[in-house]
Amino acid sequence: MILNGAELVRNGSGTQGRRARRLLVETLDYTLASVDPCKLVSRHVKRQGNRLVVDGEVTRLGEYDSVLLVGAGKASGAMAEALEEILGNRLDGGLVVIPTGQTPPRLKRVTPLLAPHPTPDHNSVSAARELVSLVERMTNRDLLICVISGGGSALLSLPTEPLTIEDKGQTARMLMNAGATIVELNTVRKHLSAVKGGWLAKRSGAGRILGLAISDVVGDRPDSIASGPISPDPTTFSDALAILKKYNPSGSIPNVAVKILRDGAEGAVPETPKANDSCFRKVHYHIVGSSRDACASAQKYLRSERITAKVLSSSVTGEARYLGSFIGSLARQIAASDELFRKPCALVLGGETTVRVTGDGLGGRNQECVMGCAKEIQGLRRVAAASIGTDGIDGPTDAAGAIVDGLTLPRSEALGLRFGEILNQNDSYRFFQALKDLVMTGRTNTNVNDIAVALIL
Repeated sequence: MILNGAELVRNGSGTQGRRARRLLVETLDYTLASVDPCKLVSRHVKRQGNRLVVDGEVTRLGEYDSVLLVGAGKASGAMAEALEEILGNRLDGGLVVIPTGQTPPRLKRVTPLLAPHPTPDHNSVSAARELVSLVERMTNRDLLICVISGGGSALLSLPTEPLTIEDKGQTARMLMNAGATIVELNTVRKHLSAVKGGWLAKRSGAGRILGLAISDVVGDRPDSIASGPISPDPTTFSDALAILKKYNPSGSIPNVAVKILRDGAEGAVPETPKANDSCFRKVHYHIVGSSRDACASAQKYLRSERITAKVLSSSVTGEARYLGSFIGSLARQIAASDELFRKPCALVLGGETTVRVTGDGLGGRNQECVMGCAKEIQGLRRVAAASIGTDGIDGPTDAAGAIVDGLTLPRSEALGLRFGEILNQNDSYRFFQALKDLVMTGRTNTNVNDIAVALIL
């Protein structure tokens, strides 16, 4: 739920401006509620006596001596909560790793372990070791249910020796700040891990592994969601080295990480498990939530308000500010005529952009996206747009994202804010903080990428 929704609406100018902002706030609230992990899991998973049915696929619980659950990610606690309700006393226990500071899930049989996000530390390593130890003790007579969601890459972190957790964290930060995509970032992570990139499935003794994932990855690639702990890895050490070369011209990656990747490319370190590995014959993987769900929910709500809503894409990538400019230019063209879509209408997009950090400001990709949009819609009184991370966290800030309209730039100029300088410094958070246009949700305990909505009334 958007905590400062009333303030965001009041910041609009005129009847139409406030109406557009109100519709944006209500749409985002409805969307976040629709991708609650408990709802997503309950929609896809049913128990029928001694049968567990996931999207039509049946697992016969009576064939297994014990049923254990493990997982990691921002949504894993709520996913485990839903599965405890569905399985009842047929679930024997388990572990999930959730972010420190997240509202604790109401769990009775599964133990939550806390680790930081986005930068892993020794708690991440300790949690990963405990989880790996549990799955290694399982036998062919046991069923393992693995719940996976965005954030799992950092929360479940067991570096390949002799790499330290500090080295791995530095590697991830450098790649993120350089603008690497989540797929690129996770390609490197997998090849520096003893648990991701399929290694958890390889190390598990369970007779059957049922994977349930909420995707925060564009394209919903299982090998990239939480870096694919139970999925075959199509990438290689050579791919990981190429990514370092692309983003690390100054050599800021720790030498030990580079050496591991080079050794792997030369065959001195075992490759991550591939699709032909026998361990994956027992893995049955289902995606129960993704960006498509968020976009469809936003569209559904807007249509209920008699707004023509078009989902342009649920898999956008690229530079955040340029996506914002694109959204803004479309909105400007629609506002000028009904050439593209008849007004009133809305544009809905989902996915995950990147920010190439060149300044020393504070911000996130959603905030930078709508800054790009604000410039294009300047002066349009019947246009507004918002973009948020569905996890409630945009970059290293406490905001989910931000909202803009046609008067955002004039308001900022009246406050003495220099738009161009702020954007160049990647200081979008302080820009929207001054305008009181940050979207604040707190941690939502879910994660299906980002969603952006532009309204043209």
